[in-house]
Amino acid sequence: MTHTIYQPDNSSANVLRSEHDATLNTLIRQHGLTGNAQQGRILPAIESPLAQLGMQLFFSKALSGSRDVACASCHHPLLGGGDDLSLSIGVDAAEPNVLGHKRLLQGKLSPSVPRNAPTTFNSGLWQQFMFHDGRVAQLETGITTPDVTYSQPDPLAGDNLVHAQARFPVTSNHEMRGEIFDAGGTTQSCRERLAERLGGYGASTESRLPIAETAYWLEAFRHVYQQPQADASVLITEQTIAAALAEYQRSQVFVNTPWKQYVQGELAAISASAKRGAVLFFRERDAGGYACASCHRGDFFTDEQFRHVLMPPIGPGKGNKDAALQQDYGRWLVTQHPDDKFRFRTPSLLNVAVTGPWGHNGAYTSLEAVVRHMLNPFQAALNYDRGQLTQPNIPTAQLAVNLREMLGGNTDLAGQAYQEEDVQHLLAFLHTLTDPCVTRPDCLQRWIPSGANLPESVLQARF
Repeated sequence: MTHTIYQPDNSSANVLRSEHDATLNTLIRQHGLTGNAQQGRILPAIESPLAQLGMQLFFSKALSGSRDVACASCHHPLLGGGDDLSLSIGVDAAEPNVLGHKRLLQGKLSPSVPRNAPTTFNSGLWQQFMFHDGRVAQLETGITTPDVTYSQPDPLAGDNLVHAQARFPVTSNHEMRGEIFDAGGTTQSCRERLAERLGGYGASTESRLPIAETAYWLEAFRHVYQQPQADASVLITEQTIAAALAEYQRSQVFVNTPWKQYVQGELAAISASAKRGAVLFFRERDAGGYACASCHRGDFFTDEQFRHVLMPPIGPGKGNKDAALQQDYGRWLVTQHPDDKFRFRTPSLLNVAVTGPWGHNGAYTSLEAVVRHMLNPFQAALNYDRGQLTQPNIPTAQLAVNLREMLGGNTDLAGQAYQEEDVQHLLAFLHTLTDPCVTRPDCLQRWIPSGANLPESVLQARF
């Protein structure tokens, strides 16, 4: 995977090796960093035929029950691979074609999607878990998903974690399915009805597509799979749809960061403040640092494990039979292990500056605020300011009650005193983890359909 790398002009810079450079050189070696998060991973190019088909499907509303939402509605490249919302709005949007912070629910309802939309950027680099609670996971014997007993392989999971993950948003009533489509059906029957809709076959008459659109999709699948005479029922299946969606998402590789340049020897690639922040990030606490790399380790900046960090419990929560609870037990919902309550997957920090709001529920709407939380979770959670939420109607009524319950659990991150200037240095470092491409619409255009001869369901979701 290659794309344009925008590098600073350091040709005339007289860079002297500083004390921070010497310290970082040692820390980089200690942590085994190469700067290349993609090392050893072969990922598709966006120009590949299957990724191109996946891009069109990703932007198509035909994969939602009422044809009012696309995958891109909550995971748009121009919005950091997310949606710029604390809690996603899938179905029942007041204006389905509006994305970002202006996307609202009909009737000023409270968001029913309980968690923040993870970025699709670099999704192909995850090796162990997908989703905030890890309910899709790599096993030695295959991939487990919510469709099977936990820790058992799902025979329909597909070839990789992203393929397995891509099969689930379309089955969620709040995200894409809605309450009417394939009512009473299973997750698998929902996927199969959507494939039949796209291909114009099967007995179901639910929201059939215009003949011209089913013809378009059939021709597109025939071209990609090089089977010009194959029937839609053979080519357009829930598995081939998921494979194409996964190929598109896996092509979103954005790892050419200033930090990568620095690790690979370009000392002028990051500022003095960022270097100081990097030292604080990688140093252990007893050496004057904050040990951030104990969880955000490696070139992908995550160990893919689950932590209880006292993220303020805002939003409706997930899996509650009583909607008034507004609590999210995280990993426990998957494993049912008591020690897993309130634990969520450690996020990667690549492109973190453009992938907010932050936290599994988008509780923090500024990067500085979430950095302060991670430095002292107990104090930050107790003093959480609901006013920072920019999205209307997010439930917070149970915040204090649920926080007390969370404080009774085993938190994984001890707070510590910190210097105010250290926050700014850490922020400067975190900004060096942004691939410049993700800040430039012209660079991201390769991951957005051009519009030529596309069906209306794709055109409406281009942002």
